[in-house]
Amino acid sequence: MEITTKKAKFTNPLYLESGRILEPYEIVYETYGELNEDKSNVVLICHALSGSHHAAGRYEGDRKPGWWDNLIGDGKAVDTTKYFVICTNVIGSCFGSTGPMSKMYPDDRPYRFKFPVVTIKDMVKAQRILLSKLGFDKIKAVIGGSMGGMQALRFAIDYPGFAEKIVSLAATHATRPWVIAFNKIAQEAILKDPNFKNGKYDPKDLQENGLSGLAIGRMAGHISFLSHYSMDRKFGRAYVANEGLYELFGRFEVERYLEYNGYNFSKWFDPLSYLYITKAINIFDLSRGYDSLNEALEIVKSKLYLIGFEKDILFLPDEMKEIKDAMDSIGKGELAEYYEVKSDYGHDAFLVEVDKFSNYINDILEGNR
Repeated sequence: MEITTKKAKFTNPLYLESGRILEPYEIVYETYGELNEDKSNVVLICHALSGSHHAAGRYEGDRKPGWWDNLIGDGKAVDTTKYFVICTNVIGSCFGSTGPMSKMYPDDRPYRFKFPVVTIKDMVKAQRILLSKLGFDKIKAVIGGSMGGMQALRFAIDYPGFAEKIVSLAATHATRPWVIAFNKIAQEAILKDPNFKNGKYDPKDLQENGLSGLAIGRMAGHISFLSHYSMDRKFGRAYVANEGLYELFGRFEVERYLEYNGYNFSKWFDPLSYLYITKAINIFDLSRGYDSLNEALEIVKSKLYLIGFEKDILFLPDEMKEIKDAMDSIGKGELAEYYEVKSDYGHDAFLVEVDKFSNYINDILEGNR
């Protein structure tokens, strides 16, 4: 599978939901597979909070493949021998698209806290502009999980009929207090870390040493990505072998796991991007600007495939089913299908247990559902 990575530059202003303007801006994107003659095989992949445009395959020298490599590739559920797959890095992120550490034109200094708040709607609007620039007025499908699933749902409402099929996994129609509470812990931990320097940190320092505040916030978030069951299975009550049970800072294996992942994460993900993206997640609400969710869904023309995960404690499967129920209540039930994956892994099952739903996604793309 050939990977192509490009950067698109836009000089026209991007009018944001807040009323502010982003100008100019850039979007990094990656493509896999070949575009067919009538451009009918385009599949857009939308990434989650910490994801990027690198959804599949390996760059030369990579230790790990792209974040959804087990779903996307030659002969896989999203088969790159059949489909032309595009994944963009959302605005506000830290992997090449315009974000808080980008230069604030015409100044050479980065935006930092002068970067405008962007919403999921803004992220989708920028992607739609990119797709239009690439010559796509209609695509086969949009697929995304978690924050990527939010983007997929926004495509259904903001650009009715643009995608033939919308596949949203482990998402919601409006972010609930449980998620906002976890994000608050991360926000406070970042802002109160003296090495954050009120947003005036040197990125090179963080790449070398990490940021404790972001690490702690990520630890809290990571708990919500798993479940009681997956933690029991993965760690049990195992204790780090060379650390004493009665040493005050002796650790259980689950503690060591959280420390390793949290502090490692803080060396490669930008803390300002984390603040801006979690803000976008917190204020996500499909019904904003409408009287109700039902009114928003009246616009939908694409077929919605709503995938929930049984033991997801971050975005409950009921939150996905509510969208299906709303579609039924407005007489558009034929345009919505709810599928619940039997899994006790938790929220991250959409990344880890792909084998449990890959055939379902393949059936969607192949027109068998």
